[in-house]
Amino acid sequence: MKKVTPFRPFESRHLGINDKDLQEMLQEIGVETLDQLIYETIPDDIRVDEDLQLPEALAENEYLESVRTIAAKNKLYKSYIGLGYYGTITPTVILRNIFQNPGWYTQYTPYQAEISQGRLEALLNFQTVVADLTGLPLANASLLDEGTAAAEAMAMFYNAKNKRKKGEHINEFLVSNKVFPQTIEVLKTRAKAHDIQITIGDWTELKVTDKTFGVLLQYPAMDGGVEDYSDFVANVKEAGAHVVVAADLLSLTLLKPPGEWGADVVVGNTQRFGVPMGYDGPHAAYFATIEDFK
Repeated sequence: MKKVTPFRPFESRHLGINDKDLQEMLQEIGVETLDQLIYETIPDDIRVDEDLQLPEALAENEYLESVRTIAAKNKLYKSYIGLGYYGTITPTVILRNIFQNPGWYTQYTPYQAEISQGRLEALLNFQTVVADLTGLPLANASLLDEGTAAAEAMAMFYNAKNKRKKGEHINEFLVSNKVFPQTIEVLKTRAKAHDIQITIGDWTELKVTDKTFGVLLQYPAMDGGVEDYSDFVANVKEAGAHVVVAADLLSLTLLKPPGEWGADVVVGNTQRFGVPMGYDGPHAAYFATIEDFK
């Protein structure tokens, strides 16, 4: 690989204090060096004694070249399993005018009235689309991912059911075995802190008891099946439990919205609306609910 010549003039223009400013600040604080400040501030038992083994700092063009070298090692594969993430097409006009437009992400842009107004409008559009497709009146402005959104729904149901409950807590949450595995793992982690008991099984065989506060269904299911949950949901709600449905938002442009067949909460992923898949990282989730949980 051709050796890249470092280009370093940016270092002198970096926004930060100079040596004169540093000495004035240290004098005002009452210490002589930054090391002394750290030793007097950070407790001994959590401070690293030895020097950090860091490589020499890179110039910007050196760093970009090193990242390209690492990225070139990635192998691209087709995704056939899905599990909530699918190949998408991002329209070029969106890519060029938003994602590749530095006016959306340069340093001072967020403070300008125009972009603040634009973001508010974008959030309102997002919430309106979610409310319309899910058939529910209330929608937030996104969460981390589908698993997080489902866990938030579980916690909300649990708190609502036990808020005024005296005596033994109602702590069973039923989960269809056709829910995406990554969602189930997040639920298990969140459940530990609340002592929630998660029961996983075929949705046609799940039994609501006096200890059940909620149920999670996948729509369409992990295997792609589109089930009619309406009678099951009616029975769950008649028993006093709540229902959250993890739904593919794009599929709801064709399928009957869960809000129309009784879901209390609908959550899911918005990756299907044009966010390309990467090697890691979440995509914005959605969360919609009924007026009762306002």
